[in-house]
Amino acid sequence: MERNILYKRRIVKHLYFGNMLSCADLSDKIHKSIPLTTKMLGKLMEEGMVTETGYAASTGGRRPVMYSLKEDVMYVVSVAMDQLVTQIAILDMQNRNVSSIELFELPLTKNPDAPSALADKINEIISRSGIPKNKIAGIGIGMPGFVNSAKGINYTFLETAGVTISQYISAKVKLPVFIDNDSRLIALAELKFGAARQRKNALVINVGWGVGLGMILEGELFRGHDGFAGEFSHIPLFLNNKLCSCGKSGCLETETSLLVVIEKASKGLESGKLSTLKHKELSADHPEKAFLNIVAAAGKGDKFAVEILSEAGYNIGRGVAILIHLLNPEVVILSGRGSSAGKIWQAPIQQALNEHCIPVLSANTEVEISALGYNAELTGAAALVMENYEQEETRNLTHEINRMF
Repeated sequence: MERNILYKRRIVKHLYFGNMLSCADLSDKIHKSIPLTTKMLGKLMEEGMVTETGYAASTGGRRPVMYSLKEDVMYVVSVAMDQLVTQIAILDMQNRNVSSIELFELPLTKNPDAPSALADKINEIISRSGIPKNKIAGIGIGMPGFVNSAKGINYTFLETAGVTISQYISAKVKLPVFIDNDSRLIALAELKFGAARQRKNALVINVGWGVGLGMILEGELFRGHDGFAGEFSHIPLFLNNKLCSCGKSGCLETETSLLVVIEKASKGLESGKLSTLKHKELSADHPEKAFLNIVAAAGKGDKFAVEILSEAGYNIGRGVAILIHLLNPEVVILSGRGSSAGKIWQAPIQQALNEHCIPVLSANTEVEISALGYNAELTGAAALVMENYEQEETRNLTHEINRMF
């Protein structure tokens, strides 16, 4: 019986990531025979989880039946955090929002109440949705900082004395919880549903209040030995004597983060730069709106706004040049909040690559802008839950946590 549950969960997981698959496809992915896979599909259809969705395109022989998950059979709570603002959404099995994205201010720095506030907000949103918890597969949380996803610990933010973040929130919400670094979850979203799908080696740059990196190597998300791989922001690239958030100086972040872009735009206006931007549009109290105002101005051809974004893009490109020399990726994808600037980034990044890369190393590396954009982290957080869906420890996690507490 336990094995049948495991096989069914594997099928559900692969249908989530594959959207529509045939019995033969699923048999190959779960490494079980077609008769056993057919049997498990039949049980899932009886349980109302899976449905037939027509036939595959003709390749000359008999067209196989295709299967998909029913969109309302199960849900995931997806949480995307940064240092200042948290987004929460409930997604169905096609990654569609079943409720509006809840956005609320939750500062993480020196905020011991942040874990409790987060758990309370998640409970509130689930309760308001009317979705029973037995139809929620779990909670995925992307967050900044040094995150060990395997241990459920963030060494930078969200301190929970005596227990991990995953255990703490699971105990309060009564659901399995999985956490990872925000940039890695953005890369996971690109790998499963975005520009890195079908790519073996890709670098995903998360342009935000820092500049994060998710690495896809040999078709797999790379987390590193302790789960800290990808701290792109803190490459010491400049001799600018600017203090970084990490406590060191001259890091890539000090010339490229969106906070720096806003600061430079504001100082430029103060020094008399001509622009359609206004001082009130660049308030440090509302960085989200300030950055979008700069992007909007650049989109309308504002020379100063384009220059500010291009300077940051060029410096990001300098950092990317180092990564290309080390990893020789197939594609570099700009994702996350900053990707809303679109193609404005591409030219300066490419210019930096032309100047700082050995041509033979960068000649076949593409630079792309994500289509997932600002929602990439929410999508990645959902994918994190489903990536762990078949694990036995996931099935038992809620019971164990309830017993612990």
